[in-house]
Amino acid sequence: MKAQRYAEFGSPSVLTTVDLDRPVPGPGQVLLETAAAAFNPVDAAIRAGYLQPMFPGAFPYVPGIELAGRVAEVGPDVAGLTPGDAVIGLLPLDVAGASAEYALVPASVLTAAPTRVPLTDAAALPVGGLTAWQALFEHANLQAGQRILINGAGGAVGGYAVQLAARAGAHVLATASSRTAERAHRYGAAEIVDHTVTAVVDAVAEPVDVVLNLVAGADDPLLGLVAPGGVYVSTITDPPSDGPVRAVRMYVRSDAAQLATLVSRVDAGELEIDVAERLPLHELASVHERSEAGKLAGKVVLIP
Repeated sequence: MKAQRYAEFGSPSVLTTVDLDRPVPGPGQVLLETAAAAFNPVDAAIRAGYLQPMFPGAFPYVPGIELAGRVAEVGPDVAGLTPGDAVIGLLPLDVAGASAEYALVPASVLTAAPTRVPLTDAAALPVGGLTAWQALFEHANLQAGQRILINGAGGAVGGYAVQLAARAGAHVLATASSRTAERAHRYGAAEIVDHTVTAVVDAVAEPVDVVLNLVAGADDPLLGLVAPGGVYVSTITDPPSDGPVRAVRMYVRSDAAQLATLVSRVDAGELEIDVAERLPLHELASVHERSEAGKLAGKVVLIP
């Protein structure tokens, strides 16, 4: 099978196309025929070596932590999955392996793929959807009627967060550029702040109950927008922990039950998956290069 792999940390040039034997699932594992693997910035951070203290994997390494595919084989002790089933999942960093024609995946992280969208596009749901869900409902405990500022609403996580928060009955303020403002409004944002024109702290006139920050370098200014007793959640850095608000740095985790809830919303027409580009898998290195240069304009899925 074809796979993208690297044997050392470094620039995107360490990624190479290799031929590997098709793996065989062991206990608790499923072999998936990959329909698509979605690119995430963490893939580039791992490859560059920025996450070495946290990265438990071993070389050579096949990157890619979220994917969609069809079950090709099931290992011993796996129940509820049969060959041909269409599934999606978020893989552990020490497993990864989505950037290949076949991937060995723990059965516990998989859930049935949505039927409303192409299977390739469904690969773009796990990381962004789960990050948004856990930020809003686990860490922020978002309630109907609350005011929430989503900083970075134009990205993949931000898009899901706007939709989920609006569906939950919150008043959503979203930062977006002119390129993504219409989508944020369609997703349910009540107010749009064009961060390319106006500083966010100047545009938000009233305190908010929750801030979800998805943008690097914005923690200190945005903390001041949260009302006393409110919650500040960041996916980027560790926000200051002292002050009148609860500040949380979150990391997404794989959760098949939550992912199934997100899938049900996609199939009900309540949650939209946005895919900016669909590219062949052999272009993965160029996607890494464009990501590091800040030239990706949305979610990219890579198709073997």
